[in-house]
Amino acid sequence: MAICDVCGNDYWLTFEVRTAGGNVHTFDSFECAVTRLAPVCEHCECRILGHGVEVAGRFYCCAHCAREADSKLGAQIRDAVGVHPG
Repeated sequence: MAICDVCGNDYWLTFEVRTAGGNVHTFDSFECAVTRLAPVCEHCECRILGHGVEVAGRFYCCAHCAREADSKLGAQIRDAVGVHPG
């Protein structure tokens, strides 16, 4: 058994996540993994679980939040998920 890095639960079904930076984390649930590893939107502060949007080194959950956070970038940020290109 191993102990979860986030909640401290000693659980027989823990799993490890190895990051690109070489860190190894132990979790007992995806919820704990998301809490520790998922970036936070710089506008609405939700956890970014999908692809998100990166603008000038800042991370947002969606194009809307990126536009709201920096109105100067409005025309440059396009959310095209699910939009037909033609």
